Amino acid sequence: MDDIYLRAKTAAGLSKKDIRSALTESLKNRKLRKVLILPPDFTRFHSNAGYITNVYYHELVKMGVQVDILPALGTHVAVTESQWNAMFGDIPYEKMLVHNWRTDVIKLGEVPTDFVKEITEGLWTDPVSVEINRRVMDESYDLIISPGQVVPHEVIGMSNHAKNLFVGVGGSDMINKSHMIGAVYGMERMMGKDFTPVRKLFDYGMEHFLSKRPILFVLTVTTAPGGKIRTHGLFIGEGRDCLTNAVKLAQEKNIDFVPHGLKKCVVYLDPSEFKSTWLGNKAVYRTRMAMADGGDLIILAPGVERFGEDDIVDGLIRKYGYRGRIHTLEEFRKPENEDLRANMGAAAHLIHGSSDGRFNITYAVKNISREEIEGVGFGSADYDTMARKYDPKKLSYGMNTVDGEEVYFIPNPALGLWINREKFEE
Repeated sequence: MDDIYLRAKTAAGLSKKDIRSALTESLKNRKLRKVLILPPDFTRFHSNAGYITNVYYHELVKMGVQVDILPALGTHVAVTESQWNAMFGDIPYEKMLVHNWRTDVIKLGEVPTDFVKEITEGLWTDPVSVEINRRVMDESYDLIISPGQVVPHEVIGMSNHAKNLFVGVGGSDMINKSHMIGAVYGMERMMGKDFTPVRKLFDYGMEHFLSKRPILFVLTVTTAPGGKIRTHGLFIGEGRDCLTNAVKLAQEKNIDFVPHGLKKCVVYLDPSEFKSTWLGNKAVYRTRMAMADGGDLIILAPGVERFGEDDIVDGLIRKYGYRGRIHTLEEFRKPENEDLRANMGAAAHLIHGSSDGRFNITYAVKNISREEIEGVGFGSADYDTMARKYDPKKLSYGMNTVDGEEVYFIPNPALGLWINREKFEE
């Protein structure tokens, strides 16, 4: 199949008709009996992958194809029925398969030490196991469809493509080590860029272990002003070129330059999407390159009720806290801290979620105590008090003035990357 690339001609984005037509075209001349779809979970609601999955499901069922749907959870909790209905529409909830990153995977091989040392400039020297959900290797599937959004990402640079496979439905070694490689290499060296060390890791896995599998990537570039999804590009293909082209458009649409370092930034986390600091810390990752030294990042998080997505990671965050890169690496290397070394993804997350003391991070929450928030290294504030002062319903995206103070407001940190233009140009 030839790649199919659509770019919207207006700021309104592609129409549903445009998208449906491209998806239907991608199925032409295929003889299919059984298809596996790997959409993102609800935390990527604004990817428009829900609509895309719905279209594919109904088109394939009309063709008499058996369709299985395995959300690419990574380490996240399973999609709830209400989330499923909101994202995937009228696809029956019973069609959902649940990926378990600890137990559902098989090992395909490994990325060798020499390659890992080369791509990380010697910062990481262990080989990396390439693991994936066993269903991806099930030859009864004639086609595997992997939809999702390309957007700046703290671990890999730009999200999706092979990441949806090796992390979304991958196993613990790849998830943990890829996150640590990203953390050790430095997220600010990677965010918003292609061909980062972590991306090269996944490219290696695709080339050496999945090149013979019938995988169709369906990549979107979206924004969501006012919460309404706008799909600016759709890139469908079976190789890497679809990613290369999607990255270029995402760099245009999803990176915002602020004129100078932000002294005060307020980020709102939609309670339907963000239940943990594991997810909510996108407010930290995506703004850190825009924050001024000594600035204040205030995170309005009415739905955050825990730290980790599962009990093990939640316990690790409570134990070690968001206390900076050096501190976390010191704890990681201590012989007695086997629990942290066994969960490298959690260690990487602790590094990513700290400002290293450069700016202040305050979580304004309803469902976690002040003692718990401060116990992991963040500042704490009462949600209702902060929301009265910085009302997310009244603030507009970008620069606002509140009580004579300049405040930059971001209604959803998952949809972009913010960079201080002054520092960038230096």
